[in-house]
Amino acid sequence: MKSTINKIIASIKLAVNESITRSVDEGAFTIDHMPSIIIEVPRDTTHGEFSTNVAMQITRQAKKSPKLIGEVIIKNIDTNNSYIKSVELAGPGFINFHLNQNWLYEVLEDIYDLRGSYGSSDIGAGKKVNVEFISANPTGPMHMGNARGGAIGDGIASILQCAGYQVSREFYINDAGNQIEKFGQSLEARYLQLLGQNIEFPEDGYKGEDITEHMKNFIEEQHKEYIDEESDRRKKAFIEYALNLNLQKIKEDLNEYGIKYDVWFSESVLHCQNQVNAVIDELKNKGYAYEKEGAVWFKATEFGCEKDDVLVRNNGIPTYFAADIAYHLDKLRTREFDWSINVWGADHHGHVARLKGALEALGIEPDRLTIIIMQLVRLTRKGEISRMSKRSGKMVTLSDLIDEVGKDAARFFFNLRSPDSHLDFDLDLAMEQSNDNPVFYVQYAHARICSILRQLDVEVSFSQVTLTLLKEKEEILLIRKLADLPQEIIMAIEKLDPSKITKYALDLSSDFHSFYNACRVKLEDEELMKSRIILIQCTKQVIENCLGILGVSAPEIM
Repeated sequence: MKSTINKIIASIKLAVNESITRSVDEGAFTIDHMPSIIIEVPRDTTHGEFSTNVAMQITRQAKKSPKLIGEVIIKNIDTNNSYIKSVELAGPGFINFHLNQNWLYEVLEDIYDLRGSYGSSDIGAGKKVNVEFISANPTGPMHMGNARGGAIGDGIASILQCAGYQVSREFYINDAGNQIEKFGQSLEARYLQLLGQNIEFPEDGYKGEDITEHMKNFIEEQHKEYIDEESDRRKKAFIEYALNLNLQKIKEDLNEYGIKYDVWFSESVLHCQNQVNAVIDELKNKGYAYEKEGAVWFKATEFGCEKDDVLVRNNGIPTYFAADIAYHLDKLRTREFDWSINVWGADHHGHVARLKGALEALGIEPDRLTIIIMQLVRLTRKGEISRMSKRSGKMVTLSDLIDEVGKDAARFFFNLRSPDSHLDFDLDLAMEQSNDNPVFYVQYAHARICSILRQLDVEVSFSQVTLTLLKEKEEILLIRKLADLPQEIIMAIEKLDPSKITKYALDLSSDFHSFYNACRVKLEDEELMKSRIILIQCTKQVIENCLGILGVSAPEIM
């Protein structure tokens, strides 16, 4: 079911298109091709409900001023049997549309009928999308950066599902390569130290308390049977033991965080199934890989990169880059996803171009891969920054954060800004029970509506109400904001930015609080009361829909 606002936008586009065609037929101006007509919501509500800059889009084609083109379009536009009340020209050539107010009441009917599906669309047309996020090295607990990646990735997956995409959430387990070797060395050193041997700890090893705890537990369970074991076999046993525990902890923490993955994909599988070597051979056969100084290199410079990159080191071991190519080939060629989306940390920025180049070399359209670079998080408490470092063991883990501020505050705060913006996470604010706390503000709006409905305890059906009684400025502004959700979801998908839903939920809550302060719901006028009950029920539903996308609960009592 198409929402009212989408029907209105489609009807305005059609009316503008037909007007341009009439104008050309009349000889008012000529164009080579019809532009893609963009309909936007003006920031200033006095400029109408919708606006288009199409007159400025076709200026070069028509060889006339935007103002003249806009005047002609307005003259030829047919508003009969439409939502459009009036059309006006503004600024350098914007065409603004003012609508009949009845469309707002149709929005409430949409929400009442669609409920949890309100805001959804079918623009994704069932395309298969793989959203890979967090993918933390399983060498230790997840930290704040992983936590932000989780909130962003899960939010992106949710908005894509709202738009009719077939979404698979995936966690890539980096259980092979150099970091795992280092993990084994760190475990082995702690094991031997705990058993009284004077062993120097690796300078670049993992120094976290979790390494020590793993080996203490291992000694308790396995006693000292590995003390005389050959080093490689000993490290292999330690790695298997600790990785299993770490993965179990990661899954438990993510479950507490409200994230459930469809696929857990192990990097080691790529090596076991010879997929990494197969990719390297394919790049060689296609002429995009060469040998130099005992190593194998990818011709990244042929795809706009500053330098070529190593696929196989001179010791014969494939690089992480080679495994990453094989992994994405598995997603886009073998598993046939239409679109692959990755959420990466800022330190991976330089990896984007070479990976896309490698896929292009293998015959994969690079636009099928989208990589979102997520900026850093700074955790603050009482105005002071808390430093985090996995290697030193000084960090705030995801489980620490959930224990302190809760899942809801964490997920909401991480999506307060777009992924490409740095984020200061204020722990004190996240725990504050006040309207200054953004997640509290939105959840309280929902709880307040629930409280009003409980107190009134009035059964109202849509057929009983006269929605045209809703005429107050605050009522109209609230309905207008409710109407925006379908377009907000579409814009969030275009930018792959869940923070647009967070900001919308805050704006909607603000409009509700303004309504609540200006308009009583419990009234002697029963007809108006019933109409306002429908309005707040719809507001409650839309807040729930937004919080659901963000993975945040909608409490009924606070």
